[in-house]
This record gives sequence, C-alpha cells and structure tokens, in this order.
Amino acid sequence: MRPLFSSKRFLSTILILFISGFVLNFFMQLSTVNLNILQSICWVIHFPWIYLIGSVFFFLLLLISLALMPITYFGPAIFFLFSIVCGFINYKKLNIVGEPLYPWDFLLIKNANEMLQISEGIVSPIELITVVTIALGLIWGVSKIPKVRTSLPIRLLLILIPGSLITGFIIVVVGNQHLLASIKYQNVYWNQKSNYTQNGFVFAFTANLKQNMIDKPAGYSLEAIEKIAAKYSADPEDTALDVPVEQPNILYVMSESFFDPTRLSNYSFSSDPLKFIHDEQNSTPSGYILTPEFGGNTVNVEFEALTGMSMYFLKDGSIPYQQKLVKMSSVPSIASILKERGYRTLAIHPFDETFYNRNSVYPILGFDQFISDDDMKNTERITSSAYISDLSAVKEAVSELQASTAPTFLHLVTMQNHLPVVNGRNGTSSITVTGPDSSEDAQLGAYTQDVKMSDEALAYLQEELRTIKNPTIVIFWGDHLPGLASAIYANSGWDENYRLEHETTLLILANYDIGKEALGTLSPVYLGPTVFKLANQPLPPYYKMLSEIQSLLPGLSKGVLLDSTGIVTSLTAAQQELLDDYLLVEYDILEGDNYSQDLLFY
Repeated sequence: MRPLFSSKRFLSTILILFISGFVLNFFMQLSTVNLNILQSICWVIHFPWIYLIGSVFFFLLLLISLALMPITYFGPAIFFLFSIVCGFINYKKLNIVGEPLYPWDFLLIKNANEMLQISEGIVSPIELITVVTIALGLIWGVSKIPKVRTSLPIRLLLILIPGSLITGFIIVVVGNQHLLASIKYQNVYWNQKSNYTQNGFVFAFTANLKQNMIDKPAGYSLEAIEKIAAKYSADPEDTALDVPVEQPNILYVMSESFFDPTRLSNYSFSSDPLKFIHDEQNSTPSGYILTPEFGGNTVNVEFEALTGMSMYFLKDGSIPYQQKLVKMSSVPSIASILKERGYRTLAIHPFDETFYNRNSVYPILGFDQFISDDDMKNTERITSSAYISDLSAVKEAVSELQASTAPTFLHLVTMQNHLPVVNGRNGTSSITVTGPDSSEDAQLGAYTQDVKMSDEALAYLQEELRTIKNPTIVIFWGDHLPGLASAIYANSGWDENYRLEHETTLLILANYDIGKEALGTLSPVYLGPTVFKLANQPLPPYYKMLSEIQSLLPGLSKGVLLDSTGIVTSLTAAQQELLDDYLLVEYDILEGDNYSQDLLFY
C-alpha cells in the first residue's frame, strides 16, 4: 500500500477532487431548477463568483473527507454519494412541497425509518436505478484504484486548513453578508425557492444555518406588549350561543392530506365520495381552511391551529417546532389556555412520537398526555401496507372522551391519507373518476377512495358523539392538499390559483345545537377563538385580538389575503394596525421576552 504523498498521485488526487467540487455544485444547482441544464448554465454565466466559491466549498469538504479515512479514496467517494443523495432529496422536495432542502431537515435523520415509509412510491424506478447505478459505479471505481494511505501529518493539514476556510466562509455568509455584495449575493430569505435558485445551494443552505424565523419589528418593548394587552383586555366578550353550563369537550381532528376532490373542475365522479360531509355542510358550521402549506409540512398547520401564531410573519421555509419550540420551556396555546381552566389536554397521532419532535413539543404547548402509534389500543389498518386508519384513530379518540371524567381538549392528527397515494392501499375504489387526462385518473381515483374512508370515519364519529355524556364539539379540517400529479391540478386551473390549492374542508360537529353558521374561508390561526365562541368560553385577550383580525382578514397567508368580499390587494389602515399588533405579539413569544404569555393568555 503506497503513501499518497510519495508520488504525483497526490497532485492528481487534488485535481480530481477540485474538478469534483465543480461537478457537485453544478449538480446541486440542477436539482434546484428541476434538472434544467440550460437554466443552470445561465446561472453559472450570470453568477460566476457564486458558482466558483460554492464549488471551492465542495472541494474543501472533499479534502476533509479525504483525510477522515485512512484509505484515501473512501472518504471522497462516500461524500460524493452523500451529496448526490442530498441533491436528489432537494429535487424531490421541491417538486412535492415546493421547498428546497433546509439545514433543519437533517433533524429528521433520527426518523429515517419513518421517512422511508412515507417516501415509498414517491421515487420512480428510473430515479432509483440512477442513484443505485451511481453508487455502484463509485464502489467499483474505488475498488479498482490502488490502495493508498495518507500520513497523519498530511491528514491533519487536510482537516485544519480546509476546516478553517469553511469556518470563515460560514461566518461571512451567516453574519457579514454585506461583504458579499460585490459577487451579486443577496440573501432572499423571504422566498427560499428564489434564494436557492439565485444564490445556489451552498450559499442559501449556509445562510439558513443561522436564520431567525422572524425579524424584530420596530417598536418592540414591554410597554408595547402591555399596551396591546390593555387594548384587547378591554374588548367585550363575544360568544355565539347559549350552551350547557358545563365546559364542553373540544376535539380537534386535523385530517392528513384531506381536501374535497369533487371541487376539481373537469373531473367527474361516479358517486359522491364525501356523502356525509356534503349532507352535513348546510346543517352545521362549515367552510374552508386556508392552509399555509401544500403537499406537506403538516406540522406548520398544526402550529397555527394550536398556537394561533401565523406562518404569514415567519420567514420562508420555517418549521417552528424544530427550529424554536423544542428549545423553549413553555409556549401558550389552546391546550395551555384550557389546561388553566381545568381541562385535561391530550394529543393523539397514529405515527412515530418523535416525528417533528412532537413528543418534546407537546408538553411545551401544555399537553398532559401524548398517545402515539405505540400507545394506541386501536391500530387497525385498511390493508396491511396502509397507515393506521382514520376509523381506528377516531375510535381511539372516542374511547378517551368516553372515559374522561374532566372536560377534555383532544387534538387528533390522522395519518391514513399520507403520501404516497397508492391504488388499493386503503381498499379497492368503488368510485370511477373521469378527467381530461386518463393517465391521471387512476391516482385521483385512489385518492378519492382514501377520502371516502375518511368521510365514513367522520360519519362514525358523529354517531358516537351521542354516546358521550358531556357536551362535545368536533372541529374537523384538512391540513393541506396532497402532492398529487401536477397535471391533476393544472387540468382544473388550480396550478395558477393559490387560494384553491390551499383550501381544505372545515366542518364543525357537536352533540348539542351549535347552529349552522357559514364560516367562509379562514386560516387555522382562527380556530381557537372560533371554537371558544361556539363553546361559550371566555376569550383571553389574545383570542380577542385574533377575532378582530379575523373580522377584517379571515384569510391570512403569504400567497393570498382574504377579507369578507374576496382577495385583498392592498391593506387598509385598520387591517395594517391589527397586523402590526399581531406581529409584535408573535415576535415577543418566539424571539422576544415572552411578556405576552402572562399578559394576553390567562
């Protein structure tokens, strides 16, 4: 086995790694622009220094990998393959949920088994064969190269010098971005898709290593929060109905990937897949949720619904559970508010408890108990390859409500309809779907079967409400639309309509009369005050603030703003004033001193 530095092999190796850095950087750009080679070449021409520095960054990482393993070529081969996989994940994530790969996505490595499960069917055979071929090619190539060892002093130099340069690069990109203006770098943190496209993967990913979710607004102080608290504490109570004296159970049902497919124009269905929901919509409060997500990131919809804080103010790509909440000691939420009022607070999710750090975040939000798939008594699946069914999840929730001696807030996050959409996974479809492109009918038909089973589970829940002695309100909504084939949405014109691509079903049920108010379209942040009014619960000042905002801006999303008449193109002075208050409070809780927790919630 020859030492690396004893011949020209060392310089040849360095040259190969240098060229590999440029190849990897170009590939990462390809993954960001949907494998568009021409667009990637144009990017290199327009941003040559960004491309050069990013390529050198990969070269430095390859040098470090060279030194980390005694056998010289093993480290670079492993790093090269890792980079290819990261690029592939970046490409798939952009295509499914419209967002690139972030640093905090790597926190999900601990859930690798679960990620493989939910990714089944998303990777095409050609894509899988391509990745495997590259891996086998690297293994074969390394096996044919003569075994070479690097001496310890050289290995230390290959770690210390590149490591120092990489550290300096990170410090500049994270904290001194003004130094990079001459190379046309601009951190487009408010639009991460553009950020990665314009600045390249290396710069955008590095900038996100230290990215506050929300910038400090002008005028933030204790006095400002006290003024807001006094303003909304003085507002009169606003409850909707006379209801039984005892506090009602409140059941949130956030349904995975649920929307009404019959709303898609240019598609016909041989029978109604949502018969129960459509029958109930006019006899109980109902409407639509304007979800902040599409195709994924359920946890952000959950964040809005539980905390009343809006993704509207947070930087593009933020995942509050992973970036912030898990590091906090307590965060006010509907669970913590009701817990202070004597409620038992419980969450159920029929999947791994550590996914998105729910096992750590739920107690911080004020939940007494979290039941995951390992703890559930009802774990039936429609088929052996399916997730735990919505019916099983509903049965679990009903049994907890029936057994509870105290008023209960129960937050149920279902799993049945999670991607991938696979024909037959949730039973053989009895509904025929016909559209303009027959090649997409099978996938939409499989999804239609999925939501049909969810509709039946909701009908079962309505029947079971009669067996629960205490008054009980159920708030059912879909977390986001599924990442179906883009042609399905394009055939209905939804690909150019943000509102339709982010509207999911909202239905409120109860075992007593709660009226039949049409709720219109509202953001998940308003679910708390909405259900408090229906339950005749006193509103804390924070919910009074949300109610006022809801009256002027019921739809609050980065992609579209809605008032009672439709899409808002410019804010009025009253709307802006309310949003300014909202922003101050949200910043205070997430990044400030959290004065609001004592002043606005209890």
